[in-house]
Amino acid sequence: MLIIPAIDLKDGQCVRLRQGVMEDSTVFSDDPREMATKWVGEGARRLHLVDLNGAFEGKPVNAECVNEITKTFPDLPVQIGGGIRDIKIANTYIEAGISYLIIGTMAVTHPEFISELCREFPGRIIVGLDANNGLVATDGWAKQTDINVVELSKKYEQDGVSSIVYTDIARDGMMQGVNVKATADLAKETTIPIIASGGITNLDDIAALLKNAHHGIIGAITGRAIYEGMLDFNDAQTMSDIYDR
Repeated sequence: MLIIPAIDLKDGQCVRLRQGVMEDSTVFSDDPREMATKWVGEGARRLHLVDLNGAFEGKPVNAECVNEITKTFPDLPVQIGGGIRDIKIANTYIEAGISYLIIGTMAVTHPEFISELCREFPGRIIVGLDANNGLVATDGWAKQTDINVVELSKKYEQDGVSSIVYTDIARDGMMQGVNVKATADLAKETTIPIIASGGITNLDDIAALLKNAHHGIIGAITGRAIYEGMLDFNDAQTMSDIYDR
């Protein structure tokens, strides 16, 4: 299971939000490329980038930061979400060296967009599903729907989606522990591999996810915990590597 450091971009800085609230952010670095260098140096085998401004504005805003990271680490898989609303934007990111595109709001509101992207960029499309009590939220978590996350995930199985990033909104940025049960339940119900996100706090969370990895959990995204020192990234990846053996 991959342990994937999150680099959330807001106004050119590396930040973390609490439950997706833009006004409740903590700045961890003024240099996202430097932060990426730190995690790569500690053994990261993939990076998770989010253009937070882009998620709210519906178009890329922090492209310069993204380009600096992909140019610095051309051989490192990088996934990005936030503001990818059309093929042109998707193609620009792919040409810039992004490995995987994460589609959130558009995957819910325009599912045909996922089919189109999967045809255009096979194996490189990730669906980001954010949920609160099992119901999907969109537009940077600003809008709550009545759509069941499990039922929605099944609709993407025929498109060739690479994986699903599943985020429990209630846990994200709150340091309350990952929702292992909800993540495992989703993994059991779909054939698409799941990347866990939201609430990962310490090695106990990593261990709990690893015990359920056989259901189809292939990765875990961690943000605030590694930035605030609650979780040692290297220890987490080492634990995962040992478990995989």
